[in-house]
Amino acid sequence: MRIPKPIRPGDVIGFTAPSFGASTEPYITRFDAALKAFSARGYRLKEMPSCRKGDGLGISTNPKDAARDLMDIYLDPEVSAVISVGGGELMDETISFIDFDRLKEAPPKWYMGYSDNTNFLYPMATRAGVAGIYGPCATGFGKPWEKPEEDAFGILEGTVKTISGYELFELPWDGDSVRKADPLAKYVLSEKKVLRTMVPSEAGLREADAGEQVEFKGKILGGCLDILINLSGTKYGSPFIAGEEDAEVIWLIEACDLSPMSIRRSLWSLRNQGWFEHASGFIIGRPLAAFREDMMGVNQYNAVTDMLGDFGVPIIMDADVGHVSPMMPLVIGADAAVTCRGNEITIRMEI
Repeated sequence: MRIPKPIRPGDVIGFTAPSFGASTEPYITRFDAALKAFSARGYRLKEMPSCRKGDGLGISTNPKDAARDLMDIYLDPEVSAVISVGGGELMDETISFIDFDRLKEAPPKWYMGYSDNTNFLYPMATRAGVAGIYGPCATGFGKPWEKPEEDAFGILEGTVKTISGYELFELPWDGDSVRKADPLAKYVLSEKKVLRTMVPSEAGLREADAGEQVEFKGKILGGCLDILINLSGTKYGSPFIAGEEDAEVIWLIEACDLSPMSIRRSLWSLRNQGWFEHASGFIIGRPLAAFREDMMGVNQYNAVTDMLGDFGVPIIMDADVGHVSPMMPLVIGADAAVTCRGNEITIRMEI
């Protein structure tokens, strides 16, 4: 696994849109504000044509053109890091035209994004052996920076290697409502984060006792479950890093559009494809569509524990990862150590 070098003021940050672009509001406003923020920190900027396009079908532009932009910006020797403009829906079509073998031979550089960007981050780690940041897309840096944005940029600059969870989070509907009125609004942090940590016992999984410290180590793999289940069974969906097939894995999993039933079915499928055989533990983010939903008795918790409990490793649920803000930026492919006690979680990464 290759860890990209830190970036420094004066370096060039590249932007591209292999999924959605900044062609409509509020994304135009957010992207423009983010560019100003990066520039104010002393960085030079380079936009690819796809950044501002919206002529594609469910994507920024034609997938071949989006892939060409991604390849060109990643291979550009003047560019030190690449940040995806946004998430989206159909980046799987873009990666059909990505030459991962060529990227494997290129000098590694940071790529950052989340959600649909799992399509690139995951095979970059498993096929190309290059670590990437599962963190905010470029438009996420348009708002006033708070701890999550500072953490993410700190990883890019090499000043942050340890990430701790955040005390409060926003309800998805509150955040959407506020940002419709003000695209650059700060987080609406109204809810206290409560982790639900399950640990193995002789009788099966049990909830961790108050004050009990839970620890596990491994390489971080995963991303958005909506994408992982789509990649599984394809050449882009290996459950391990090439050449490190026996490495223990910290599975980072969060869901966007999946219902509780869909989460349960997806985890069943990945389990039966052998994805979790080397799991040392699971970090499960708050789901978006399935948040506090119940479908015939299936909810965001038993959809996970019933499918993953047999592996006999810790499962930390409702972590600050993914689509329910704020999100901890984490490095896919990095060796890491996880410590959790009560509602506090810390991930120390070797980057």
